[in-house]
Amino acid sequence: MLNEGDLILLLSEDNKKYLIEYQTSKKFVFHLGYVEFKENLKYGDILLTNKGYKVYILEPSNAEIMINVKRKTNIIYPREAGYIITHTNLKSGSKVIETGTGSGAMTIMLAKIVGNSGKVWTFERNEEHLKRAIENVQRAKLEHIVEFHLLDPSIEGYPISGVDCVIIDVPEPWTLVKPAYNALKNSGFWASISPTIEQVIQTVEELKNNNFLDIKTVELLEREILVRKGKTRPKETMIGHIGYLTIARKV
Repeated sequence: MLNEGDLILLLSEDNKKYLIEYQTSKKFVFHLGYVEFKENLKYGDILLTNKGYKVYILEPSNAEIMINVKRKTNIIYPREAGYIITHTNLKSGSKVIETGTGSGAMTIMLAKIVGNSGKVWTFERNEEHLKRAIENVQRAKLEHIVEFHLLDPSIEGYPISGVDCVIIDVPEPWTLVKPAYNALKNSGFWASISPTIEQVIQTVEELKNNNFLDIKTVELLEREILVRKGKTRPKETMIGHIGYLTIARKV
């Protein structure tokens, strides 16, 4: 059964999606009318709007939670987040540092991956961004896994050591190479995302100069396929360049 405040994904008959909090005392109004939430609902239930349209109550995916965070900043998208997670061996129980919290989308994903036996330390130098991130992480009910810091590690360093991975999403990632090296365990992973190749070049040079190996930079592109009988084809638009990902290991 759903509890008050649980995140639910509403899927309408015309395939529109809405990520909201489950509250039995409120109506949800949208373009097909409104639905009222009763007690004892569960994922998979079907509601009818006041106009007779079906609405499906679904459990939101990690990607849907990330994309729908309240934000004023750019976020690391699910495509890049998945690559980082699978190429840095993050799992239940991992200890990870994130720098450049932003709106907390990646923070939420990391907390879900490392779970109750893991820990996420996230660092942000903009107080307004950090407050928004805290709200988003609390909305996802993951705040017990995350420790928030209003701090610039490029100046003050990280107050943690022996972590499995450091993830960087700031304009000057190369300034964090030495602090990250000191915070990582042996064989731990560095992951950074940068929008321009000039940032990547400077970061990779700094990684090479500070005993990081197995350095690789990639760009990910995504195109959805429209599957229809007799006329299946790619969509005209695609999710193109968001940033270059750089992965490396401490030795």
